[in-house]
Amino acid sequence: MTRPSNRIEPNMPVQAYQTYSITVPRDGAVRAACEQVGCAAWRHGWESTIDERTQLGQQQAAYIRTQARRTFREQRTDAGLTVFRFDSGQRCFAEHQTRPEIYAVRDGDWRGNPSGMARTHTRPQDWVEDFGEHQQRIADQRKEG
Repeated sequence: MTRPSNRIEPNMPVQAYQTYSITVPRDGAVRAACEQVGCAAWRHGWESTIDERTQLGQQQAAYIRTQARRTFREQRTDAGLTVFRFDSGQRCFAEHQTRPEIYAVRDGDWRGNPSGMARTHTRPQDWVEDFGEHQQRIADQRKEG
């Protein structure tokens, strides 16, 4: 295999390396929870102001009161509008989407994967922890000589 032009020639055999990568599939938007996308309404709570004098407003208010399954406080304004104040930490009414990330670890480097070992972490925190432990092992080995 020829070395790509932007790669430094490795000092060790391919078996001595491990590759950590984060990739995003090309067309892979998926439905996501508020917490995953950093939704401000989820983080801080939100208000929905509804005009119950309209048919749409009546339907929205009925949905919130009977079917939304969210924690809220209800108030009336001087203008006759209903304000629903939703607590933080619960799903808002928006449909969020995100592009999934793949947190992978495999043996080898750009020259190949001689052992065939490859795994994918389901949580980014696990990938970060794995990477940190690997870096610590390298540092410990260098220290020992």
